[in-house]
Amino acid sequence: MKILITGANGMVARAALEHCRSLGDEVIALTRADLDIADHDAVFASISDARPDAVLNCAAYTDVDGAETDRDSSYHANADGPENLALACKSVDAAFVTISTDYVFDGLKTGFYTQRDTPNPQGVYARSKREGEIRACFAYSRSIIVRSGWIFGKGGTNFLSVMSGILAEGRSIQAIGDAYGTPTYATDLAKRLRALAEADLPCTFHVTNSGSGTSYLGFAEKVCEIGGFDRGLLRPTSKDDLRRPAPRPANSKMACLLSERLGFAPLQNWEDALKEFLA
Repeated sequence: MKILITGANGMVARAALEHCRSLGDEVIALTRADLDIADHDAVFASISDARPDAVLNCAAYTDVDGAETDRDSSYHANADGPENLALACKSVDAAFVTISTDYVFDGLKTGFYTQRDTPNPQGVYARSKREGEIRACFAYSRSIIVRSGWIFGKGGTNFLSVMSGILAEGRSIQAIGDAYGTPTYATDLAKRLRALAEADLPCTFHVTNSGSGTSYLGFAEKVCEIGGFDRGLLRPTSKDDLRRPAPRPANSKMACLLSERLGFAPLQNWEDALKEFLA
């Protein structure tokens, strides 16, 4: 396949680039400097010139707290961008896969969120991602929405990705014990993005590693167990104690109703994925 990947400097995009090339795909990887997906004309020019078989949109505005005071940047990247890409993919008859987030849910449910649950995003970032889902599907019926969350992996700069390095240096970390999700290894997510692009089944998929999910504290404890780090470096805290500007779901664990029925095997357990990452 000929695949165009946006947001090429990001953790998931780099994993997707590596995986697609390992399969022999011709890959065009564009950073934000190469392509601002909020720029309608630039998106159409890039897609028209490349004429890919599929586009994997890994570009996003991910500063959850920053979005509360910078609404425009969040909506440009997370809503305008997917819409522009969907329309451009439609113009060249390419499959389109875009990544959304577990934050589209309000977190009030105690179990796993599935496609049967109605999104109810709370913060600006969450609302912009939900808007991106809606606009992409409206613009191009061939759009594939992939909701994921709690992503960790090589080169990542988020908390889940860097905590092992912090602990290895003997520094303490605060870990929230009352917020829950389903960890997702970037490498496994990237493989599923490529598989969904090839399957070309327009739908909304929930893609996370399997398992019962965990809290940030539980994830940190597992990092200590696998990596042999001192659990005394963990400082348990509550999500409310951090007083962050943006609301976040207390529970955003997700499960997919469709993947296995459509022939996609479950991703490996998140604990096994974590072992792979830490190794």
